Amino acid sequence: MQHIHTYIQEHKDRFINELLELLKIPSISADSAYEKDVIKTADVIKKSLEAAGCDAVEICLTPGYPIVYGEKIVDPSLPTVLVYGHYDVQPPDPIDLWDSPPFEPVIKKTEIHPEGAIFARGSCDDKGQMYMHVKALELMTETDQLPCNVKFMIEGEEEVGSKSLSWFVENNQEKLANDVILISDTGMIAKDVPSITTGLRGLSYVEVEVTGPNRDLHSGLYGGAVANPINVLTKMIASLHDENNHITIPGFYDKVENLSDSEREQMAKAPFSLEAYKKALDINAVYGEKGYSTNERNSIRPTLDVNGIWGGYTGEGAKTVIASKAYAKISMRLVPNQDWEEITTLFKNHFESIAPDGVTIKVTPHHGGQGYVTPIDSLGYQAASSAYQDSFGKTPIPQRSGGSIPIVSLFEKELKSKTILMGFGLDSDAIHSPNEHFGVWNYLKGIETIPLFYKYFTELSKNK
Repeated sequence: MQHIHTYIQEHKDRFINELLELLKIPSISADSAYEKDVIKTADVIKKSLEAAGCDAVEICLTPGYPIVYGEKIVDPSLPTVLVYGHYDVQPPDPIDLWDSPPFEPVIKKTEIHPEGAIFARGSCDDKGQMYMHVKALELMTETDQLPCNVKFMIEGEEEVGSKSLSWFVENNQEKLANDVILISDTGMIAKDVPSITTGLRGLSYVEVEVTGPNRDLHSGLYGGAVANPINVLTKMIASLHDENNHITIPGFYDKVENLSDSEREQMAKAPFSLEAYKKALDINAVYGEKGYSTNERNSIRPTLDVNGIWGGYTGEGAKTVIASKAYAKISMRLVPNQDWEEITTLFKNHFESIAPDGVTIKVTPHHGGQGYVTPIDSLGYQAASSAYQDSFGKTPIPQRSGGSIPIVSLFEKELKSKTILMGFGLDSDAIHSPNEHFGVWNYLKGIETIPLFYKYFTELSKNK
């Protein structure tokens, strides 16, 4: 490992500065106003892969935003690792809750990151974690330590459902052929507790619209006489959970995987402080489905949450109206065996059925994906475990994540290979939230650990 440490120490300032420059580009895929910035980011990634040692790099056009593909084939007889990441980021809203501008990255010390953390949108999700792989490739090529072949597939639509990626994978299976897929878009339990994500939840994301009268009405002249879409919508949403926070959609739980008591006992061994969890979020109590722990609620159980709700007058001062329409965006995190398209249909049918007279309902599905579980006895998992053991001095804990990376199940279906999720972020990194950040230590630790995965995966593949 000495050559890894030496190279990182010699180049760490450049590694950090390159990431800071990348984070300055507002590659927001959800907002068409940033289209040029998203495309510009793809070009920056292309140049970075070329500089890191890829022999062939191309920007592949798709029906949506481009995919950056790169490869370095050292010997066709050796294993091939396919690295996936994304260069698009979430919208930064609400801007006023950021302590510093979201696309003007700064490094600040925190209690968890005394060595400093990079504050910027995309720092952890996923530019920082994706760029670890680019720098790990540079390290391996510059020190002549790349033991196998590597391919990169970096997309620009992950935050909006990866529709073009599905098209790209289905039409480029030979180009993308690999022995294992490596992704860093997840996290670990703590800086001193490495973990490997072995499960992801699926996702169904919908938007609902409730329409009442054909125009906004005076709330004095019409209040109490016509259905108020905002009142109706909030009641309908409230009815989607019962008193035990159990989701009330008929058939929703029919295919939910119920873990055994022994599996739940193994999960409970992961270090977790409920008091520290509440303190970090500034809450006085946790909340969720009755009968399950906090870590179970956010990983092995499905959920339904309102992500946004609006309607009527929300400006300064008062305007006494009954709005014509009310809206909400709702996401459902799903567990393995729940099909996202089936769940979307169940939601639509149920939501329409509970609407009272006097309003009409429109449900618009946005995107979704399947859940995923990776076995811990695969060569990829064993290689990742050995890599963490070397770099952290500890055996990593297998952990199921509450997040979703919908394309992981697509990879297995289309490319017939397993995915290993080596994340280096922390729960406290505020991804998707104001003040997103990524520890400098975590960033460099990822660059240190990734080359070890290549080493062990190549050795295990030769000996299988």
